[in-house]
Amino acid sequence: MPDDEFRAFVEQRYTALLRTAYLLCGSPDRAEDLLQAALLAAMPRWRRMDHPEAYVRRIMVNQLANSWRRPIREILTAVLPDRPVRDTAIEERDAMWVALSRLPARMRAVLVLRYWEDLSEEETARVLEVSLGTVKSHSSRGLARLRDLLGEPLVLDAGGPRDKLRINGTGGAR
Repeated sequence: MPDDEFRAFVEQRYTALLRTAYLLCGSPDRAEDLLQAALLAAMPRWRRMDHPEAYVRRIMVNQLANSWRRPIREILTAVLPDRPVRDTAIEERDAMWVALSRLPARMRAVLVLRYWEDLSEEETARVLEVSLGTVKSHSSRGLARLRDLLGEPLVLDAGGPRDKLRINGTGGAR
């Protein structure tokens, strides 16, 4: 039986952890399963955890990585059911999800943790157990790939000691 601290943690952080699970796997049902399995795995170790939320995120990433190694793949589609009213915010979010789902799994995990969960580069590296350089390169390449998939042109400006990336005529990455 979980203790009161664990129960309070789950009640307080469930929604945020479920959002992370959904962004990692792309399916509400799989997200529920992923989070439940992660919480079950974390429960016996609860008293020894220094950073429980990061620990649960790491369990989710590991469990999802194990599922990627299996031969069965879920097919994601960009086809959406008809809607009576056009909602551009939903369409943009759907387009973002389709583009995000086309990225390699680890790159997608880096982007989810960095930009949706707002973790620092160091925290992301710690959760994924990779180097800081890996997080930086996956972030940079992942954002560039998302821009490419979403149809925003990337322009390389070779004007100084280092080439600068410009998107749609603006300096720097968005």
